[in-house]
Amino acid sequence: MATAGENGDEDRHDLQGNTTLNSESENRDGEEVAKINQFQELTGIEDLEECRQKLENHFWDLERAVQDTFNEREGVSGVYDEQPLPPPDQPEVRRRIPAPTPTVDNRSQQRVFRRVAHADERWSWTTWGIQLLYLPFRFVYSSIYDVFRFLVGLFRPDPRRRLTDPTADVEKFIREYDERYGTEHPTFCQGTYSQALNKAKEELKFLLVYLHGDDHQDTDQFCRDTLSSPNVIQYINEHTIFWSCNINSGEGYRVSQALREHSYPFLAVIVLKENRMTVVARIEGSLSAGELLGALQGIKEDNEMYLIAERAERNERLLNRTIRELQDNEYEKSVEQDRAKAQKKKEEEDKALAEERQRQQEEEEKLREIEARERLKEQWKKEIPEEPDASHPECIKILIKLPSSDRIERRYLVSDSLKYLYYFVFCHEEAPDNFDIVTNFPRKVLPCKPTADFEPPTFKEHGIVRSEMLFVHDHDA
Repeated sequence: MATAGENGDEDRHDLQGNTTLNSESENRDGEEVAKINQFQELTGIEDLEECRQKLENHFWDLERAVQDTFNEREGVSGVYDEQPLPPPDQPEVRRRIPAPTPTVDNRSQQRVFRRVAHADERWSWTTWGIQLLYLPFRFVYSSIYDVFRFLVGLFRPDPRRRLTDPTADVEKFIREYDERYGTEHPTFCQGTYSQALNKAKEELKFLLVYLHGDDHQDTDQFCRDTLSSPNVIQYINEHTIFWSCNINSGEGYRVSQALREHSYPFLAVIVLKENRMTVVARIEGSLSAGELLGALQGIKEDNEMYLIAERAERNERLLNRTIRELQDNEYEKSVEQDRAKAQKKKEEEDKALAEERQRQQEEEEKLREIEARERLKEQWKKEIPEEPDASHPECIKILIKLPSSDRIERRYLVSDSLKYLYYFVFCHEEAPDNFDIVTNFPRKVLPCKPTADFEPPTFKEHGIVRSEMLFVHDHDA
């Protein structure tokens, strides 16, 4: 059994653990509220619940949520294909909805270039003394200015936080830059920051971002001397996509908040690294043309391997896709050939079956005709009158020559119908199926075949009153 002391220790441990959990929960809630407020300021979305939902969908990654919000407004698809897993310490509800990866801004893996004063630019002891004398006045002035700006901000929000047209902001900056500094400068990327990111990823090039601050003392010199240098212009145009915007505009302010620069002039180099657009270097302060060119060359040498690897992967994917398409085409062609062969075979089988069916029908029809002919022969044999005696005064002898050159003869009375002559020939085994009986000279067809509408005349009516020789004409010969 546990003692009272042990129970007390356990209660103290539980209380301490609960206190720690509550403290961690309060810290996390405080961070979330701060991110919601910052997200609201950057995007101009007034609905706090909508801001919270967008941040939760992006695992509380402020930069990624802001970037995707801009993409949605511009109708641009996500900059990234891969979707990372949320941090393991995030609640399960935040892992359900994946979102595109934002620009990675890992300061520990970036090269930072800042202008260092040369020996002739360093202050003397006299200058240091003057600066120390002015230090209290500057401190008081800076404090009063910050308090005044804070109070003004309470009643008059920063206009840069308003929702503006990002494309118009960029176009306005380029137009004003050309009017103020001339057209001798690197080619500006026409489009929003998100579009520039997309373009850099698609073309596998470095994205060089320049944030222009009108109020900074080094801005004019940097623009007139450094960015107008022919060597700098040539190098930036050949190796990078150059995007710039004024930080006093809505688009420039949002980008500056995302990149979190410290001084001006400010440049950031972004490249596709491990399938994520990553800030690999920062250049802060006014650099000469030679210093900037050397910094950009060093950054390119250090990070170009990522672009080379990505190009190789894309070429491999393209090759694999081409091979798959060729295989699919060959497979489709083979399937189509097999389908055509099967169709042709089926058509031939159907044709042979139809011909066989037609042949059987013809044979059956022919058998029916033969059977009908035989029945007709039996009927007509019975209808033929008996052959008269040769001594009968009206008796005539008819000699008939068949197509086979055989001759047959029979006696009739002149009062007999000519149809009996047709019956006699029809019933003979050597007679053709389709025939007529004709006279020799003049050659005439004897009207002896009876039909439903015609009854043949007698021998006498047709003018045959004595013995004659007639011929059988085969119509099928």
